[in-house]
Amino acid sequence: MKYISLIIFIVFTSIHLYASFHRIKKLRNITKPFILLSLMGYYCFGAEKIRLVVVLALLFSWIGDILLIPDGNKWFTAGGISFMISHFFFVLSYLKDVDFKVISPVIVIVLAAFFMITVNIIFRMLKDSLPKGLFYPMYLYLLINGTMNCFAIFRCLTSPDLAGIVTVIGAVLFFVSDTTLFFVRFKKNGSIKTHFIVMLTYSIGELLIVLGLMMK
Repeated sequence: MKYISLIIFIVFTSIHLYASFHRIKKLRNITKPFILLSLMGYYCFGAEKIRLVVVLALLFSWIGDILLIPDGNKWFTAGGISFMISHFFFVLSYLKDVDFKVISPVIVIVLAAFFMITVNIIFRMLKDSLPKGLFYPMYLYLLINGTMNCFAIFRCLTSPDLAGIVTVIGAVLFFVSDTTLFFVRFKKNGSIKTHFIVMLTYSIGELLIVLGLMMK
């Protein structure tokens, strides 16, 4: 079942990416729920020890996917809240392998400053395009995503192995996906017009995070 779940993930992700590239909205909506659902199956059937926090992180990502399917800012906000919860559980899943005794406070400060500066730059570019009611919630959301990235990096620095590196790459891709989504959804005169890059980085990012956690 582990490999069957992975095959289902690859098939539905590929179809969804095709639909995203060609802007086939109906096909995108049909295939989207199966991406995280099959990834949850891959984790549950493939992990040596199933951890509830990882399952909950994937579950709330899946709920976020579902909530983002309908149009409208209310659905977008609900989806964002679900993904915030997902990031919280991802942080908890990394914490078990983090030892702050081996991490320099300078690294913590530098990483925090990097993501704060990055988020500020992104939102300066988006400021004139975002609805007033969404600016600060989206700003907070991307900071939380950045926090999730920081803890993935802390985990990797604690034990610099392949599992840690793979998870960090996945977390960074998740950050890139969310950033790209903001531009696709709200920057109408921007150069990125489809959800292809959003879903490509998101799907690979989630898969790599899961692989990194399973390898550990």
